[in-house]
Amino acid sequence: MIELIPAIDLIDGKCVRLTQGDYASKKVYGEDPLEVARAFEDHGLRRLHVVDLDGAREGRIVNYRVLERLAARTALAIDFGGGLKRDGDLEIAFECGAQMVTGGSIAVTEPETFAAWLNRFGSRKIILGADAKERLIAINGWQDTTGSELLPFLASWHSRGITQTICTDIGRDGMLQGPATALYGEIRAALPDMYLIASGGVGSVGDLDDLEAAGIPAVIFGKALYEGRIALNDLLRFTDRPKD
Repeated sequence: MIELIPAIDLIDGKCVRLTQGDYASKKVYGEDPLEVARAFEDHGLRRLHVVDLDGAREGRIVNYRVLERLAARTALAIDFGGGLKRDGDLEIAFECGAQMVTGGSIAVTEPETFAAWLNRFGSRKIILGADAKERLIAINGWQDTTGSELLPFLASWHSRGITQTICTDIGRDGMLQGPATALYGEIRAALPDMYLIASGGVGSVGDLDDLEAAGIPAVIFGKALYEGRIALNDLLRFTDRPKD
């Protein structure tokens, strides 16, 4: 069964969502991220994707106190990303309760640093963030598109020990028009041992069904929940929690 991973994006300690990474499109969905996280947990979800958007903009971990609170007051397995540039950022994230961290831009700009994190913390704790625009890797908050093609980029890091990747199709992020299921199918065919986490575009429960039918291991989604396109009760059939 596909693993459902709801997302909480943080700005000023609040739960927000952006459209295609544009900070000007910020919309606040919750003043208290803990209340949001507890609602996810109450409906049988076991994992949470937390992005420190302030940290991504400043190049350092910022919302670690929120992370600490989420980890201390829920049993959710949290993967954390956004602005992780130095060893100290990872140490803070893990000390504050993150079970995994995600590195994206740094895997392109400072590959040896990212490789050192992988060697130090192991593949269970380090996730490769692969954000793609028209199949090319984008970095720095999606502002810069590189010449690195998505599939060779993933294959290269897989050969170096990466076993988990969050792959975001930037053009679909926040649009609620469906995920890049065909692209994810290509990745699965090329790298069947990679734990592929699809991200971007989910707008309905049907999209989750399509990803599951395509054999995608996991999916991150958020805006569809916050906009009411998917109800939390709709997710119960994907979890082991019985309906009330």
